Amino acid sequence: MTKKNLFTDFPPISAKAYKQKIQVDLKGADYNNTLVWKTPEGIHVTPFYHSDTQTTPLPSIATPQQWFIGEDIFVLDAKVASATAIEAINNGTEAIHFIADAPFDIDALLAPLQDYPIPLHFELRFLDSASRNEFGPSFAKALLSKTKSLQINAYLNFDILGNLTRDGKWYSSAENDHKYLQDILKQQGNILAVDTAHYQQAGATITQQLAYGLGHLNEYLNFAEKQKINIDSIQFRAAVGSNYFFEMAKLRALRMLFNLIKKEYIVAKHTECRILARPSSRNKTIYDYNTNMLRTTTECMSAILGGADTVINSPYDAIYHKTNNFGQRISRNQLIILKKESYFDAVSNPADGTYYVESLTQELAKKALTIFKEIEASGGFLKQLHEGTIQRKIKESAQKEQEDFDQGNTVLLGTNIHPNPQDKMKNELELYPFVKQKPRKTMIEPIIARRLSESIEQERLQSEV
Repeated sequence: MTKKNLFTDFPPISAKAYKQKIQVDLKGADYNNTLVWKTPEGIHVTPFYHSDTQTTPLPSIATPQQWFIGEDIFVLDAKVASATAIEAINNGTEAIHFIADAPFDIDALLAPLQDYPIPLHFELRFLDSASRNEFGPSFAKALLSKTKSLQINAYLNFDILGNLTRDGKWYSSAENDHKYLQDILKQQGNILAVDTAHYQQAGATITQQLAYGLGHLNEYLNFAEKQKINIDSIQFRAAVGSNYFFEMAKLRALRMLFNLIKKEYIVAKHTECRILARPSSRNKTIYDYNTNMLRTTTECMSAILGGADTVINSPYDAIYHKTNNFGQRISRNQLIILKKESYFDAVSNPADGTYYVESLTQELAKKALTIFKEIEASGGFLKQLHEGTIQRKIKESAQKEQEDFDQGNTVLLGTNIHPNPQDKMKNELELYPFVKQKPRKTMIEPIIARRLSESIEQERLQSEV
């Protein structure tokens, strides 16, 4: 039997021929008004993409050869957290993301995990003091030393700027926070993180998320360059929304932009870009909560296909229930199904070469780079934070998205369209699912994460009988 190239039977069709056929089928309707739509990022999405429309071929974006199924674990009691991690690992988790608000017993947490060769990520929401008279990273150094002695692949993921954007103030002061960072960077170069997830969950557009992430990154690289400290890796925390292909392109654009920026710094010559992605909380709801599972599934798919190193799924009930075994198991199993049954680990860069995703990647990167250059020309990311410029622009984007939701143009099934009046949630709330109003004095205006459905949910809760 001879092999035959089936494509020789079909003549190539140009983009012009495709468009002519579409215009015939439209029967007089305007092509641009009918089929081309404009996104909040200012991108015009056409009904088809073709090799003729690829003006500048993108270089292949190096994505990880494998991605890890991650899981969040809060460290309140070190022994309990360690046992919880081992149980999660035995049930399919491949990376643990520990979150701690205060120092903990390092030996109690890590000793039982030394026989499990998986990456451990730490999100330490505090900076420790070595003594009352000297501000220094004694706890962090002890943690790094222990992970090194146990040969554990650990990432500390410190983000002092992320804390500033969320809380409106430094942990201690700008000087002390940067001194802390300097001290710990000298010991290990994979301790930095850039939190772009918070910008997304506060309502920033995709191009804003990318641009502010670059500005955020640039502050760290500038600091490391001045201190002459090499950086091994930087981990971006990303939140993935429901715009399937755009979110895929967002992570690809992030890697491309990172590679562009790092070329300008000697200390970042060999720095790796790592992405820890999770579904956004902005579009999650308390009513018709099972739809959250549908949303998180497609969002995890976008994260994987966009090239995330680690994907952490959010339980469907995370916004209103305390951490529970059922919610954790379901969220973990969603990722296991994608990896083990749907073979989302079979190809390392599945979006490479797809005209639509390549075009989106290029347009998002260009627009984000333009915003980033404007930020730098105006004095840099920190200066614009202190002036309130970044906060104002995020609020403007969030308000526009909120208006689209309120008018029904942005749809959350079961909430602002086809709500089930029989749903009762007042007695189900173990956690307060809305923005907490706690006025306090801050150095800058904090960037506040807020879900789209909060107002409509509050009204429904008040009317429940």
